[in-house]
Amino acid sequence: MQLSSQEALVLLREHNLLVKVVHNQSFTASDVHYDSRRVTPGSLFFCKGRTKPEYLASARQKGAVAYVAPQEDAAGGDLPGIIVNNEDKAMALLSAAFFGFPQDQLFLVGITGTKGKTTMAYFAYDALRNQEGKQVALLSTVNSVLGPKPTDTFKSALTTPESLDLFRDMRRAVDNGMDHMVMEVSSQAYLRNRVYGLKFDVGIFLNIFPDHIGRNEHPNFANYQFCKEQLMVNSRRCIINADDPHFADFYAAAKSTTDPEKIFVFGRPTENGDVPLDFSYQNDGENLHGSHFNLQALSARAKALAVAGDYHVDIAGDYNEGNATAAIITSGIAGAQPAAIAAALEHTRIPGRMDMLTTKHHGTVYIDYAHDYISVKRLVAFLRQQTHVSGRVIVLLGATGDKGISRREGFGKALSEEKADVAILTTDDPGFEDPKKIDQEIDSYIDHSRVGKVEYIMDRQKAIEHAIANSTPDDIVVLAGKGDDHFQKIKGANVPYPSDITVATETIKKLEK
Repeated sequence: MQLSSQEALVLLREHNLLVKVVHNQSFTASDVHYDSRRVTPGSLFFCKGRTKPEYLASARQKGAVAYVAPQEDAAGGDLPGIIVNNEDKAMALLSAAFFGFPQDQLFLVGITGTKGKTTMAYFAYDALRNQEGKQVALLSTVNSVLGPKPTDTFKSALTTPESLDLFRDMRRAVDNGMDHMVMEVSSQAYLRNRVYGLKFDVGIFLNIFPDHIGRNEHPNFANYQFCKEQLMVNSRRCIINADDPHFADFYAAAKSTTDPEKIFVFGRPTENGDVPLDFSYQNDGENLHGSHFNLQALSARAKALAVAGDYHVDIAGDYNEGNATAAIITSGIAGAQPAAIAAALEHTRIPGRMDMLTTKHHGTVYIDYAHDYISVKRLVAFLRQQTHVSGRVIVLLGATGDKGISRREGFGKALSEEKADVAILTTDDPGFEDPKKIDQEIDSYIDHSRVGKVEYIMDRQKAIEHAIANSTPDDIVVLAGKGDDHFQKIKGANVPYPSDITVATETIKKLEK
């Protein structure tokens, strides 16, 4: 893999990104990087918005042959400098070219939504790879899977990787024989141009709620929604959830670039009034171990996919039926057969999603990634309904620092509305903020007349141990937020952390000895 200066300049000019070239001379890049620590001789180095001059100087000393930046930098010395008006778009475009446009060799499935992206991604991933002849890669918030070997599966750093990492992952997947890729597409992916230039074979919109609004993220809800709508604009076929209040906006965005005959609308029949559904789904019963639902095809194009029928998913929560429905439609479009889809959905498991641990002398423990208002509210309401709990509901959570600021108010509202008996506020990826101050902000939104008790325990491991040890057999203990994450993001570093599942499991073992 390589990229010549001539190829780079032609591409940038075609996309109106090139401003000028300094120290103009030809070069051929044998690698691409935006992290100066990883630069090797022959690399093209991308200076992103916060790149310090010393990073560029380091890249030059390590043998970089040129740099791409929003402005000329003296730290580049006599290196050729390609000055662009948008370094994020330039990095996406040139990275795709360097890795040989691997997206052209993949059937790309993109999923967006405030909630449910990961669950739907795993449903679709399992359904597609259960169909004989399909080799499927996965990019999710939890894991990335780029091939069949154990080393091809690893923890994800971002929901949607930086563009350079994304195209590197795609190239690795293609080289490993993958022909399909299912990926979560965050609003940040469009805000930061991580998927610039990508066209998805299928784009799915699940839902949208206020989230990711604040400093370092979206300035307001309108911008958040606009970024999510871009997946519809950049997909050849679209699947849209009609249950969402913003359905009309996303349908209009899809129609702006997609033939209406290639737009599939799904939803619950009782909630959609006059919306013309292609598919409707209806709950046939659920419990703590999963749910049954019936999927009906209503339009001619829906019937042509031949995926209607009865399904069972092995993940609790009737709200997951919509995620499963979107995955079924996606898999049908991609050519999977109903039997293969149904068999896969029955066995799909997601690390850190509705994991349940039982104890002999303490409460039942539920671990879930729920990390905003709607997910915590849904989770606690569902558990109350299914367990008919006679004891207390103990909820442990924290909020991330530097981003998702609106979640803090949401957590306070969810805990109050669902009348948690005990709220244990702790640390959850505080970044550069003080976790105690984050928790105090959450507490300021809690209605203490509805929540029995609020405790602060900043050490998350000790907080989990305390929650379980102080529960009784009739109690429910909810560990929300981190799921199977094995690190805490603290002051710019990923600090190792055992994961909520591990801590809870070990705590139960100790208590029951």
